[in-house]
Amino acid sequence: MYTLDGIMQELERKNPAQPEFIQAVREVLESVIDTVNDNPVYEKYRIIERMTEPDRIYTFRVDWEDDEGNLQVNRGYRVQFNNALGPYKGGLRFHSSVTLGGLKFLGFEQTLKNSLTTLPMGGGKGGSDFNPRGKSDSEILRFCRSFMTELQKYVGPDTDVPAGDIGVGAREIGFLYGQYKRIRGENTGVLTGKGLGYGGSLVRPEATGYGTMYFAQAMLESHQDSLQGKRISLSGFGNVAWGAAMKATELGATVVTISGPDGYIYDEEGVGTPEKWAYMQYLRSSNNDVVAPYAKRFGAKFIEGKKPWEVPVDLAFPCAIQNELSLQDAELLVANGVKYIVETSNMGCQAEAMNYFISHRIPFAPGKAANAGGVAVSGLEMSQNAMHLAWSAAEVDQRLKDIMINIHHSCITEGMEDDGYVNYAKGANIAGFKKVADTMVQLGY
Repeated sequence: MYTLDGIMQELERKNPAQPEFIQAVREVLESVIDTVNDNPVYEKYRIIERMTEPDRIYTFRVDWEDDEGNLQVNRGYRVQFNNALGPYKGGLRFHSSVTLGGLKFLGFEQTLKNSLTTLPMGGGKGGSDFNPRGKSDSEILRFCRSFMTELQKYVGPDTDVPAGDIGVGAREIGFLYGQYKRIRGENTGVLTGKGLGYGGSLVRPEATGYGTMYFAQAMLESHQDSLQGKRISLSGFGNVAWGAAMKATELGATVVTISGPDGYIYDEEGVGTPEKWAYMQYLRSSNNDVVAPYAKRFGAKFIEGKKPWEVPVDLAFPCAIQNELSLQDAELLVANGVKYIVETSNMGCQAEAMNYFISHRIPFAPGKAANAGGVAVSGLEMSQNAMHLAWSAAEVDQRLKDIMINIHHSCITEGMEDDGYVNYAKGANIAGFKKVADTMVQLGY
């Protein structure tokens, strides 16, 4: 019989200085340990040990030349975590903070998230410590060509299908795909998030934000509630927050905050017009990740150096990066009457914050469930590529909504507690884990 402490001690020994990975695994195992011990076949097949160890990790050097003719060197990674359910699927992240431990955390989470979508996708993640911010288009092109020259050895439409992530948007995906085609001479669905002219899917840029609102809508309806008239706080202001603001407005809610590294915007009238959404995109593409100019343009308030969780709202959506919402933030949100938390960044809440919400019986949607819309539409893009067709925006959007509603149903099925409280984190972990584990047993490996 497994014990949580025994498993974690061994994992910490084997994975030193990887706190995000350890945090992610502990959070899942706390939920599934009883399920595992109740099913002897999981122990027989050593499912926990195998699901917490990546299938393989590729690390490679990326040499590229800057605009002054100087040779620069970065490190590239691809973590192929688990392919029991299908080709490895997960984003590429270009940012100076990228580390192997961080990518292992994201790959582990991605495996369970992809499982929840019910689409045939395994889990993976990759990237580089290269930061596109402040680089010219020519420098980014040269880096992407060098990165893909190595990565193309390990990926393919039926093997591993990367997508974009932080620092990897439409420009970078285009450069990467161009180099793949140049080397391999193939037009295949080896990347998702592609431009519409070369195999991309409608609704993909908005998908994570749309999906998290569809999940929130299902969550509120299950509590005999509605998004209509609700005040929402978002962090971040990139594609995720942009899509979330659009869909929240469509569903009758008012988004009152967005944020960046410089502070947050409080917009009492709501981030709810096409002009404001377009300006969010403009800021992301041209203004070095600051949101202060939004306040001047639209007459909103800018609060420098702080996070938006001090604003009284009905729902809070951490949309920026992992561990962005602390225990102190959680206490302030609860004291101000927050009714629902929808974690939209990957592991956006610190463990203490998540536990605080759950202990106060605040419905808490974990990122692996609520932010699965992005990878869901990536999976739909893979399907369109395989069939050599393109679906309309309405069709993709409806499929996305159906997937998010089904994920919500899975969370309720596995997360309902005796007092009627739905522990969404536990439900998502058990549902995602069981599908991968059962498949591994059925495949005999």
